[in-house]
Amino acid sequence: MVGLLLALLGLMMGSAWAEETEKPVPKFKDVSVHDPSVIRAEDGAYYIFGSHMAAAKSTDLIQWKMISKDAGSGCTLVENVQEQMKEALQYARTTTFWAPDVQRLNDGRYYLYYCTCKGDSPLSMLGVAASGSPEGPYENLGVFLKSGYAGYDAASLPNVVDPCVFFDREGRLWMVYGSYSGGIFILEMNPETGFPLENQTENRGYGKKLLGKNHARIEGPYILYSPDTEYYYLFLSFGGLGAEDGYNIRVCRSRYPDGPYEDALGQQMINCGGRPGTFFNDPDYEGYGVKLMGGYCFENLASDENQFRLAYRSPGHNSAYYDEETGRYFLIFHTRFAGSGESFKVRVHQMFMNEEGWPVVLPQRYAGEARETLPPERQTGLYKVILHGRDINKTEHTSQTVTLLENGQVTGDLQGSWQCDENGVFRCELDGVGYTGVMTRALDSKENVWVACFTALDETGAALWGSHAAHEN
Repeated sequence: MVGLLLALLGLMMGSAWAEETEKPVPKFKDVSVHDPSVIRAEDGAYYIFGSHMAAAKSTDLIQWKMISKDAGSGCTLVENVQEQMKEALQYARTTTFWAPDVQRLNDGRYYLYYCTCKGDSPLSMLGVAASGSPEGPYENLGVFLKSGYAGYDAASLPNVVDPCVFFDREGRLWMVYGSYSGGIFILEMNPETGFPLENQTENRGYGKKLLGKNHARIEGPYILYSPDTEYYYLFLSFGGLGAEDGYNIRVCRSRYPDGPYEDALGQQMINCGGRPGTFFNDPDYEGYGVKLMGGYCFENLASDENQFRLAYRSPGHNSAYYDEETGRYFLIFHTRFAGSGESFKVRVHQMFMNEEGWPVVLPQRYAGEARETLPPERQTGLYKVILHGRDINKTEHTSQTVTLLENGQVTGDLQGSWQCDENGVFRCELDGVGYTGVMTRALDSKENVWVACFTALDETGAALWGSHAAHEN
């Protein structure tokens, strides 16, 4: 009798899986927002704000709609933006803006933290505007930081761009910011006014340094708190943003919003930076941080129905979001593509926390999937795998192929062993290197097929991705 019940249960589970496998493939609607910073509004809609006053909204993180396009005639966020932000634009000798951030403060209004920069020097200014709606119009409240002035030391002081404003778990407001130059800094802010708290004199009023020095190519800081691990995660982009300049997304963590931050090797991030007298010297700091992704390509197999090559280049300048209702984590970033010049699109990938308390990123873009435990027969088979390494890779890392066997062995381009427990915790050893992460299912959006996939990190902080062959023979 027990055997019959188990058999029936197995049939039911198999039927449920088959039903799920056939679930519709969503239609994606892409937008081009550089340096997307995310916020979820009161009505549940997601908004991303980027450089040049570009902005977009979505109800599902899958279909996006542009709401503001540029700092000229296409800007709907700020009325008469060139006049309202005249002080910041004239100081930086520019007509456009770099990466902003929006945060809803205690008065219920939305605060737009904007920045301007000359570009070929850290002549920059950072200010804030406010609105009752995330879509604006925002009214300028004024500027409060500047860099690049006479006597400014660009090797040790910050370029005042790329703000990220966030509340810590105690309700205190902070702003982390910085790009290249003297590094990444953090300031405590006044949640009632949106400006820095008074009497912060450390580093000439720039706040506390977290990492970087001597023009290290590190920028786009974004801090997210995880109630699951009780860590603050500082996301960063290493390398250059151009299609061939090696942008890649890294993360470090701390128990406190203002640090100290460290990586998976226990290295203190305050030591991460260039040597004195150097400029954009990547080898000095590419050994720091947990690398979540760089440029990559899942190469075609003979069985793939769509044989065009889709290679991601320089993914970076991300934001991140934690959904308290569902417990889901999301990574939002822009990426370029091989063979497409400097054009770029926004991508959203779901993240999970691994056993060591580090975020791991699904190898496929978010398509509405929830974390699920796969039946054993759906875990085995042929996979395309990406080893992201910890380099600042200027060309995409390409996939190799392995087969996960039912007996727990791995064969193919990499050799080793694997296991996945009843909670979807995935562990493997490939060519003598151990990884821990998650196995679940996601959409292969090139092949339009739902597939098993895994994402994991090794002990040094290098990411491993695996995506099941969509049409395995």
